[in-house]
Amino acid sequence: MKNNNDPQHELARAVALTLISRAWKIALAESCTGGLVCATLTDLAGSSDWLERGYITYSNAAKSECLDVPAEMIDSFGAVSEQVAKAMAEGALRNANVNAAISITGIAGPTGGSPEKPVGTVCFGWAIKEGIGNDVINIATLTKHFNGDRQIVREQARDFALSQFLELLKPKNA
Repeated sequence: MKNNNDPQHELARAVALTLISRAWKIALAESCTGGLVCATLTDLAGSSDWLERGYITYSNAAKSECLDVPAEMIDSFGAVSEQVAKAMAEGALRNANVNAAISITGIAGPTGGSPEKPVGTVCFGWAIKEGIGNDVINIATLTKHFNGDRQIVREQARDFALSQFLELLKPKNA
């Protein structure tokens, strides 16, 4: 049985309350985390009120087919890039018709890294519709490097994606 007092569940509850307070829904586009963010969010009862869907786009083809990430972009920048993370978040936002989307693409290891992009490199994207008619889209991307084994990298990526999402939604004057 899962302990719903774990820090990741506290983070999930904070995301849920934020989305509920705005009457928003969210979609996730996950690659290296393989649905870990969605699993954490759906541990909460009532998550169907604010979680629309999750895309697990592990392959490059899935990123293109499900999220409309141009294959040329993946070829040019690599699947683990802020450009692809941005396109994943935008694709999830558009295709799911939600107010917010989070994307994660990275190298959880233990293999797959390179000198330019070592194991633990994870790129994130956040796309948020705000404003009158929800027509203003705010996009943010960031690359982080996490240490640890495959599971630790994936868990750190999950927690960072959710905590940064909450940070992005804080009022600018707070």
